[in-house]
Amino acid sequence: MCRERVARREGKRDSTAAGEREREREREREREREREREREREREREREREREREREREREREREREREREQRDRRASSAARCERDRVERWERDCSAMGERERERERERERERERERERERERERRGEREREREREREREERERERERERERERERERERERERRERERERERERERERERERERERE
Repeated sequence: MCRERVARREGKRDSTAAGEREREREREREREREREREREREREREREREREREREREREREREREREREQRDRRASSAARCERDRVERWERDCSAMGERERERERERERERERERERERERERRGEREREREREREREERERERERERERERERERERERERRERERERERERERERERERERERE
């Protein structure tokens, strides 16, 4: 009888040691998961810094576009003044010109108009290109928001896995407690 009690105590110690080793392994796994979560948070912080740098680049591009618009406005204003001056001079000189000279001037004016039209077309093409660039940027931001939503879903799944794991651990602990209770009853 004494030997049986000794054997039971030995068995309990072995079971307790095995359980402790299992709990230690579980704690190590939990620490590893926490380290992984910390790495993920660091990666997320780095992505946020990159997004902030991208926003700063976008602000700089917007400032550059604003400077370009201001320059175009100044050039347009200057061109308008030059055009008014030219028309006034042309009107003053017109009566002194012969018909052939007036025709040559009209041809030159038509050529200047064609050049202005070409300039306007170049400007329209530039604006279309800038619009396409803005569209690409909007699409990239949308893709980034989708990636962020996916990361949030993954974090939610991770939290759910952790919750289930904690629940299983509590169940295992209750089972161990029941086993200890049965062991005490057998003694």
